[in-house]
Amino acid sequence: MSSLARPPVRPSVRVTLAQIAASADHAANLVVARDAFVAAQRVRSDLLVLPEYASAFDPRGVGPEHAQPLTGSYVTGLREAAAATGVAVLAGTTVPGDGDDWRATNAIIAIDRTGELAGVYRKVHLYDAFESTESDRFRPGPADAPPLVLDLEGTRFGVMTCYDLRFPESARRLVDAGAEVLVVPAAWVDGDLKAMHWRALAVARAIENTAAVVAVGMAGKGLVGRSLVVGPDGAVGLAMDEQPAIRTVDLDPERLRSVRVHNPSLANRRYRVVPRD
Repeated sequence: MSSLARPPVRPSVRVTLAQIAASADHAANLVVARDAFVAAQRVRSDLLVLPEYASAFDPRGVGPEHAQPLTGSYVTGLREAAAATGVAVLAGTTVPGDGDDWRATNAIIAIDRTGELAGVYRKVHLYDAFESTESDRFRPGPADAPPLVLDLEGTRFGVMTCYDLRFPESARRLVDAGAEVLVVPAAWVDGDLKAMHWRALAVARAIENTAAVVAVGMAGKGLVGRSLVVGPDGAVGLAMDEQPAIRTVDLDPERLRSVRVHNPSLANRRYRVVPRD
């Protein structure tokens, strides 16, 4: 067999970043997500990452009116697409409130390659900053909930979202639970210095945790987009602009682990992270 005919050799984990521009229409957004699955399958990705609020987004504000249960059409459609393509997915959605609290939950769902719901992360740090009050429309996830860390092809992926990126203890808690890659679906609001913050914080979380960071921002009006992938040494391996696009990267698990050998800052730490009362 000639060298040109040999199948490509690649690292264990291939990740597709779908920097989409979502609307308030669940059905339309599901069509966009299915197209992203097809693109991920075409390049044999193991994981597809969609942004925060991928199920429904309104630049004037997302709220309970955009929510669907986990058994609704959007999540069901993602599960069907994952099973059909063999690609796992992390995606942002909005889940209705229950009981006495009418506010919705900002959630990232994890679906495995067979279409099974593998976990749900409920956003802990609500975006009550920069003249926004997400807590008016959403309730926070419990700070003491078990971290969402998924094993995919022998590599551990920890999940947080958007504003969580500003809190280093969120990332450290995931790393303490075994995460080697931090995945951050987001709808990062644009504004003065905001694009710089997004990139700088992603790089910082990578360096201080000797973990790769896959940060997927939504494209569209009032948002920065600018998805990026950062290596555990802080090197930016992929940086997108503000336009909708789909890109794929390979993550080498041996490279991730070798950085921790050469820079054992996690082993040298003297404090642990615990939730506040």
